[in-house]
Amino acid sequence: MTHSPPPGAPRARIPGPQQPPPSSPRTPAGLWKRCLAGGLLLWALTALVTYATESTAPLPTLILLGGFLVPVSFVLWAYERHGRDLGVGVILSCFLAGGTLGALGASVMEYHLLRPSLWMFVGAALVAEAAKLGALMFVLRRQTRLRGLRAGVVLGAAVGFGFAAPESAAYAFDAAVSTDGVGLRALVETEILRGVLAPLGHGLWTAVAGGVLLEYRRPGGRFPLAAPVVGTWAGVALLHALGDSTHGIALWLTARLTAAGPAGRLFAEGYLPGAAEGRQHLFALFSAGGLVLVTLAGAAWVRSLARQDPAWRNTP
Repeated sequence: MTHSPPPGAPRARIPGPQQPPPSSPRTPAGLWKRCLAGGLLLWALTALVTYATESTAPLPTLILLGGFLVPVSFVLWAYERHGRDLGVGVILSCFLAGGTLGALGASVMEYHLLRPSLWMFVGAALVAEAAKLGALMFVLRRQTRLRGLRAGVVLGAAVGFGFAAPESAAYAFDAAVSTDGVGLRALVETEILRGVLAPLGHGLWTAVAGGVLLEYRRPGGRFPLAAPVVGTWAGVALLHALGDSTHGIALWLTARLTAAGPAGRLFAEGYLPGAAEGRQHLFALFSAGGLVLVTLAGAAWVRSLARQDPAWRNTP
């Protein structure tokens, strides 16, 4: 027999479904968009002030913003879209380790590989991709829970973006400094080109290699040198070498089509003599088109890996 509460008495509230407490603080959605938009505004403002005042004081800010803006924005996007369960700390560690080892590796390669040639690009790419995978394994050496294709793609991309950021800043610095003084136009053009394509290249290549590496990682945390891991490393290094050699390949193709000079000499010397308008446009088309093709190949490779993972669409 049930008893009704007396008139005027407060009714007992039936508790609703309980939500589990959040395991970690969550970043607001769309943070990467605000970071990219705000950074672009600051970069344009810095470039305008530098041009108007002809002062070198804003140059470090301009170079660092141009080099790090796109990589940081892409890392935030990858975290928000596919890597919230991995943790901010490990993604940030991958980004910083990739940048540090990338800068050190670039210095070593420039010291040992000075003469432009096809083998220089291949050797530099093999060493760079091995250094980035080494950085990823170093950061994850105690994170034995982090395994699988999705985790490897996200964390590998973070390492690649960290590698690209200081490299792009270094190229911008080299473009700005010349015997005639500071070239602001060359700096801005370099940052626009490398700020978009170079991070995508490094991020995509290391995302592919990192995905396969963590897919074959043992439950105890060991990283075996399985044949697919080695083959993927060699494949992304080939894409890396093609991306680095697009300038020379564009020179070679332009020389072959326009009789601008010996194609092999132009590839080695790295410049196109003459200022014919049609020749310059053809070279620009081959150079930019080659970078776009390499980037699309990396994006298609990442997409094919994502389709192989049934859990990819179930990310938090």
